[in-house]
Amino acid sequence: MNALLRLLGWLLAVALVALPVVAVLNGWVGAGHWPLTRLRATGEFERVDAALLRATLAPYAKRGFFAVDLEAAQVAVSKLPWVEHAVVRKRWPDVLEVRVIEHRPFARWGADRLLSEHGRLFAAKGVDVPPGLPQLGGPESRIPEVVALYNDATALFASAGMPVRAVEMDARGSWSLGLENGAQIIVGRNEARARLARFVRMVPQLLTQPTQQLVRADLRYTNGFALSWQTRPQTPSNTTPAASGPDVRSQQGQT
Repeated sequence: MNALLRLLGWLLAVALVALPVVAVLNGWVGAGHWPLTRLRATGEFERVDAALLRATLAPYAKRGFFAVDLEAAQVAVSKLPWVEHAVVRKRWPDVLEVRVIEHRPFARWGADRLLSEHGRLFAAKGVDVPPGLPQLGGPESRIPEVVALYNDATALFASAGMPVRAVEMDARGSWSLGLENGAQIIVGRNEARARLARFVRMVPQLLTQPTQQLVRADLRYTNGFALSWQTRPQTPSNTTPAASGPDVRSQQGQT
């Protein structure tokens, strides 16, 4: 009996010590004594909504210094628009600190996403998309290849004064490009860079036609490419009546 009483007494003593600690750590008591009253945000970001950031962290801060769930708070912040990465910490005695790394958009991807400079996709819904981003697309597993071809094509066409606005790889691995002037370039699956380089060498000759505008180039030929043209819009200074409709022709350029 004495042994049983001693055991019960020991368990009671442990409970009296442990329960207050558990209560504090779980926020049952103490939130009013050790509240997190200050939010400190660090990092270089421009597009993350500061008010939305505070509102997201407020429920976690209310639980107090010892009970705040930092991992859950971090996950919640990471889901906010424009947030690429977030780290949430607490600083004694009353500071909840969040470090935010913001997505830096590199391009549009597909219909409803953006691609960051670090090669990560994020939703475009609910964000103010910067103007002038190129349009890229393809299988997610091929993102590095799509970006690499866009960079190569941009450098190639820059010498011809024809900015590249879009690059896409379809499910079969076939490439296509869109130029700023509206022309579409069909490249195909094989030797994409070599085909583009060969085509760019011909561009100065193509630009010499004053009345015709290139609308499509198909580079999927061994020794040349097929070109489609339409009549350029007449300027007000021209006295010749404008064409009633597009004049589209196809020809094959030999290299």
